[in-house]
Amino acid sequence: MILLIITILIIFPILAIAGYQHYKISKQPDYNPDTTLLNYEIIGTGEQKIVLLHGLTGSLNYWKRDMVNITTTHSLLLVDLLGFGDSPKPKSDYSISVQLQALDLVLNKEGFNDGKTIICGHSMGAIISLALLEKHPNWFKAGVFISIPVYKDAEEFKQSMSTHSFVDRISASKFSKYICMIHPIFMSRAFKPDNLTADVYEDAKKHHWQSYYYSLTEVILKTDLFSIANGIIDKEVLFLHGKKDTTAPFENALKLSLVFKNAKVLISSEGDHQFFLKEADFVWQNIQNFSYSEEYLPTVLSDEH
Repeated sequence: MILLIITILIIFPILAIAGYQHYKISKQPDYNPDTTLLNYEIIGTGEQKIVLLHGLTGSLNYWKRDMVNITTTHSLLLVDLLGFGDSPKPKSDYSISVQLQALDLVLNKEGFNDGKTIICGHSMGAIISLALLEKHPNWFKAGVFISIPVYKDAEEFKQSMSTHSFVDRISASKFSKYICMIHPIFMSRAFKPDNLTADVYEDAKKHHWQSYYYSLTEVILKTDLFSIANGIIDKEVLFLHGKKDTTAPFENALKLSLVFKNAKVLISSEGDHQFFLKEADFVWQNIQNFSYSEEYLPTVLSDEH
């Protein structure tokens, strides 16, 4: 009798949610690189240009805080990556090459490919920014990588997540694909991480299991960042990282920065993986300084904030 009650009250609802999530994806069209246009906004009136790419489960709204000064000096292109925010969520493998194709359409359409643009991303968006810089070195003058996740392999990723919440741990486990299928259960207010704002957490509900699972496995865990970096070692780059980031260990990001001849590393001494949400002004100020610096030290610097 107890088993029947558990089945009715727990197992059936979970199976129903997973089935519905799978059904929703089956009704989506296949990804078309020629016609699938991402959702984006352009904010600001400055002459300098920046492209901003959010992280896993994020959206372009992630960047909308303390923007008064940066929007007077820069024009900002905020993009919802494929499968996230209000961008299309087609049937796709959500590989890094697909994300780059989708971004190419927007960058060409809006002219953020003039060689004077800075490409900037947070977390997974930083990985995609690095890859975009390598794919189109003539489109961008520099790159900014915030909280970039660098792992030797999936096992190191799981180890990094082992100290996190229960939801984070199972999302990084071998059951992650199935957990993604029932993510609506884990996106209630009760499971909101303390380091996410309410608006960012709300937007995190907009992805589906396919965009999350394949972005994690194909982009974050399978991209060879050191190989990409070795193809653009002369580019000027800025790494911004929280010293207390347990999701993307700072030591790994520092090793990646050493590949570049012209790299600068700035640290938020109290920052975690989402330090931008609390220290947006610190990030914008350093991006502004980086944009306008005429001399650049060909060494890795470490400044604590």
